[in-house]
Amino acid sequence: MPYKYETHLHTSTSSACGKSRGYEYLDRYKELGYDGIFVTDHFYLGNTKIPRSLPWNEWVDEYSRSYYETKEAGIGKGIQIFFGWESTYGTGEDFLIYGPGPEWLKKHPEIIRLSQEQQYELIHSEGGLVVQAHPFRERGYMDEIRLHPHHCDAWEVANSGNEPYMDLRAYEYAKEHNMRMTCGSDIHSVDHANGEEVFPMLTDERLTSEMDYVRTIMSGTGFRTGFPEERLECSLREPGLPVIWCC
Repeated sequence: MPYKYETHLHTSTSSACGKSRGYEYLDRYKELGYDGIFVTDHFYLGNTKIPRSLPWNEWVDEYSRSYYETKEAGIGKGIQIFFGWESTYGTGEDFLIYGPGPEWLKKHPEIIRLSQEQQYELIHSEGGLVVQAHPFRERGYMDEIRLHPHHCDAWEVANSGNEPYMDLRAYEYAKEHNMRMTCGSDIHSVDHANGEEVFPMLTDERLTSEMDYVRTIMSGTGFRTGFPEERLECSLREPGLPVIWCC
């Protein structure tokens, strides 16, 4: 039986758009049979709740407080809590980062000034994983869709915040080009934690750390996406925004 993990989750402690505290998710995810969750709040340049006026180390402490709070609450519940973050660029490009932790972030304040390519190189130098989140997402604040197949290790091909046709485009491209695929719920409220709106990553082995997840995805084996197959039974529509391929 595979192990189930939520890999894209926001909390109201660190994400301005979050509706639930991290610990509020735990019982619901346990009921759904999950073995662990990654807390991936919006990072410094994204929709963060943490004042950017804080000195860097204090900012990281406040940002990661939700992760530590959730991890503490998870003790004894049989569900593991892992750390990650969602790095955002102002053009609708979002990347899920796994591997490095809060103490690493304190040593790398330059992370908020890096281009997408530089971010990828730095995270890779530390053995981490970069996933482009919801790559074909369309929103009113976006002027174009910017894709980075060479600046990430995988694409999130199913995201419950997307319309299904957006996921289908990501899935078809990733399949055609033999890209690694992940999925995630992009959940912001425990009220949406149900069987239809949460998309697990399934692994053959239990994860004991963030780096276990990195190694699993990078290996290309021992995992699969857990979104409902019928989600991609939709018509493939052309994007309503220009698509820019960033090489």
